[in-house]
Order: sequence, then C-alpha cells, then structure tokens
Amino acid sequence: MSRVGKMPVTIPAGVDVSIKEDQISVKGSGGALHLAQSVLVKIGNDAGKLSFVPANESREANAMSGTMRQLVNNMVVGVTKGFEKKLSLVGVGYKAQAQGAKLNLTVGYSHPVNKDMPAGITVATPTPTEIVIKGADRQRVGQIAAEIRAIRPPEPYKGKGIRYVDEKITIKETKKK
Repeated sequence: MSRVGKMPVTIPAGVDVSIKEDQISVKGSGGALHLAQSVLVKIGNDAGKLSFVPANESREANAMSGTMRQLVNNMVVGVTKGFEKKLSLVGVGYKAQAQGAKLNLTVGYSHPVNKDMPAGITVATPTPTEIVIKGADRQRVGQIAAEIRAIRPPEPYKGKGIRYVDEKITIKETKKK
C-alpha cells in the first residue's frame, strides 16, 4: 500500500467534510472545495480522521489511494490556512499593481498587461516588484502563478522577468568574439 495513503487525514475543528458517492466536499472558514471521488479508493471517516484504502489490489488503486489522500489533505489545509505563492519582478521599470480582482503589469511591453483573477483567488502587491497570490485551492493558486510568470519569464542572460521568489536563474555567459 502507498506510504502516503496509509497516513490518515485529521480533520480540525471548524472544518466540515461530507463524503458522497461521487464527490468529497470540504467546508471551512477559507471557503468550500469539492473533489470527484475515485472508484478505486474507499474512504472511511472515523472520529475526525479520514482513512483511504485501495478498493482492490491493483497498482492503480494503490497509487490512487495516496493521490486521493494528498488531494483531500490539501483541501483541508486550504480551507483552514490557505495557500500562497510569491512572485518577484526583476528588470528596470518592471512593476505590478493590484486593483481589486485585477493585476496590472508593466513588464517591458509597449502596453500594460492586465490579468483578471478568478473567484476565490486574491492578489496583493506589498511592493511594486512583488506579487502575492493567495487562495484555498492549491492547484488554482499554482496555475495562476504560472500564468503570471508566463507573461514575461526570466531570460537567461540578464535574469530579467517575472520569477518565483525561491527560483534560481542560471545566468548564461554571453557570446565571445
């Protein structure tokens, strides 16, 4: 059995988990998230702990038990604490400005780039060269961060562009004559 799938998910106080035949719903102070349930995994709820057992002895069911456990754990953490990604802008004149559910970027193009945030995702700019994306759904937070980074990815010669805060950019040496 999967090592991750063996560990139970503890449900903290204030979080409501409902398991139906086709989906799992997690509600908390950070919002409500839903996940389609797999037929390869049996989910049990006993005294505030969720256990994930493969439905049969196949390799796919074993792998899916660990995957479902981690997805449900991310949902529980998301509705209690939430997730965040930090991006930084490197370059002369590069700046970001959050206006409600919009992010305005000036990143070296002839026009400003506007990015609308979906429901459940908040964006903040503590400084003009920092972007903080927060939300309850880990996958959506990461996807929005990747889309913002793709507007101007860091280039390998000077390192200018939008990058994750913890990202290391390998700078190439310029061509010699």
